[in-house]
Amino acid sequence: MPEVRIPAFAKINLRLEILGKRLDGYHELRTIFQTVSLHDDLKMKRSKNAGISLRVQGNAALSGEPAEKNLVYRAVQALQQELKDTGGVEIELKKRIPAGRGLGGGSSDAAAATIGYLRLAGKRLPTERLMEIGASLGADVPFFLQGGRVLGIGRGDEIYPLPDVDTKSILIVSPADVHVSTADAYRWLNAPELTKSPGNPKLFKFCALAWSVQGTGLSNDFEGAVFQRYPRLAEIKRGLLQKGATEALLAGSGSAVIGVFPSPAKARRAAVGFPQDETFVCETLSCAKYVRLVYGRAGKGARRA
Repeated sequence: MPEVRIPAFAKINLRLEILGKRLDGYHELRTIFQTVSLHDDLKMKRSKNAGISLRVQGNAALSGEPAEKNLVYRAVQALQQELKDTGGVEIELKKRIPAGRGLGGGSSDAAAATIGYLRLAGKRLPTERLMEIGASLGADVPFFLQGGRVLGIGRGDEIYPLPDVDTKSILIVSPADVHVSTADAYRWLNAPELTKSPGNPKLFKFCALAWSVQGTGLSNDFEGAVFQRYPRLAEIKRGLLQKGATEALLAGSGSAVIGVFPSPAKARRAAVGFPQDETFVCETLSCAKYVRLVYGRAGKGARRA
């Protein structure tokens, strides 16, 4: 029986700026997403049994949850409804990306499941419809349907591709003893209500940085509030810089912290300095490489039929 295997890559936010709180309760943000080579693995195949069967390995908490709560299950369910496909499917998800660390593992899994299921079913959807389904699953899912270096605005679900920059070596430190709730992180920011001002110097500066092929200085508006409540994350950032990182940053709303290193070897040496934490040495992925690894030789499966 045909089988589809597909990687689900993690992301980092090279810049993350919160402009304010919208009338609908969400926060208006500007961010630069970047895929990295750390990834989960997804395997799916048709089943003689009806329904969706999902097995999760590598994360005890996720494997113990009802399958219906997992974004992979919900992504396949949404596509089956869209395609009016009632066939059974078996899915295995092997987790490597730590959950709840600001690395987008759940959203990436959902995007990979979407791409993989279309391949398994031999179907295609218009790009705009695929993005719409992705956004209904989570704000970051549309980004993972694109990959590479991408500008995200609104809730992060409105995305625009950016020029790729040179490959960077990344060390991700996932602290064993700190979990940051995204909802709490936004509350701690106490962001102001958005206003319709004629100009926003911060926004204009962000746009200029986003389109620079030289890359951008790392920045994250969550750092001040999150570091105040979890000083150990600030210590990890300082430790990365002391161990040779050219830049370091909180990943999303946390709790992972990333460091950019001149080479993979220097990143591996620095990782030894965090024995009580989980560490991952990886590299940034260009859009072209992401598409090749995720979509395969056939290219993107989101074109018009």
